This record gives sequence, structure tokens and C-alpha cells, in this order.
Amino acid sequence: MISNISKRYAKAFFEIAANEKKLEEFYAELSSFSSMITQNKALKEFLANPIIEQDNKKAVVEKLISKLNFSNLTVNFIKLLVDKRRIDTLPDIETCYRQLMDEALKTVRINVKTAFPMSGKMQEFITSNMEKITGRKAEITVETVPDLLGGVVIGVGDTLYDGSVRTQLNNMRNLLGEA
Repeated sequence: MISNISKRYAKAFFEIAANEKKLEEFYAELSSFSSMITQNKALKEFLANPIIEQDNKKAVVEKLISKLNFSNLTVNFIKLLVDKRRIDTLPDIETCYRQLMDEALKTVRINVKTAFPMSGKMQEFITSNMEKITGRKAEITVETVPDLLGGVVIGVGDTLYDGSVRTQLNNMRNLLGEA
């Protein structure tokens, strides 16, 4: 569950980005810093530790930011999160910001899971059909999951289209079990 605090910070930063007409640029910077924190366990624990003084956390964050080529607004936003002791919520803020950005840009993210690698032609087919269904520009992410045995599972927002062989076999097993 994403907290209301994360939603408020994301909305505030999103509104600033919208005014600057740099939604995607600010998202890329926010996402870059967020993934840096989530991928580095020691950094994540350091920033989340309440015993460590804020000045030390701020110094580390400023050192990291200085090596990155971020806009002043993103730098100030990240520093604000450190000052307000909210830097540990950055991944949630990033998720909320992305949802707001997708809504504003009329984009839908599609997650596709297949048992075998998918061809470019099949990806284009799924993308174009999902764009027709949703009426939005589609961005597709493909993941290979051998456990599916075959078929495809497509996730669009809260909707899941499950055409995997594994699910079909489970459905048949349930039907035979009832009989």
C-alpha cells in the first residue's frame, strides 16, 4: 500500500513538472535516483536509519546528486525529502508520479509474461491491440517466465488476461476434481 504522504509528495512534484512541461524528464531523474536507492541495500538502510543524523544523510545525498546531471528542481525535491525524513518513501513517490504522468500523457503500461521469448512482430501485435482496447498509447514490458509452460499472461493496470497453459491445466484439474 502506498501512503497518502507519498501520493501528496508525488502530486506536488508532478504539478511542478507539468508547469515546467518536463514530465518525462523529471520522472527519469526521479526514477534514476530511486533505483539507485533500491538497488543499493547499504544506501537504503543508511537513509532509513533514524539513528543517523540528518546532516550526514543530507551530505551523502548531496554527494550522490553532485555526480548526476539532475535539474535543480529534482535536486531540491530530493533534498526536501531528506530534510522531511521522507527519503525512504521515494520508491512509492516514483510509482505515484508515474501513474499521474501516464494519466496525463494518456499512456498505459502493459506487462506481458510468456513461457518463451516473444518475437518483435508479436509484441507489435499485442501493443497495437491493447492501444485499440484502451484508447491509449501502450508501453510494453515483456518477461520470460518458463513456469507458464506456454501461452501468455497480459497485465494492463488492474486487469489480467491469463491465457497461460498453466492456468488452463489448473482450470481443468479443478473441473475434474468437481466431477
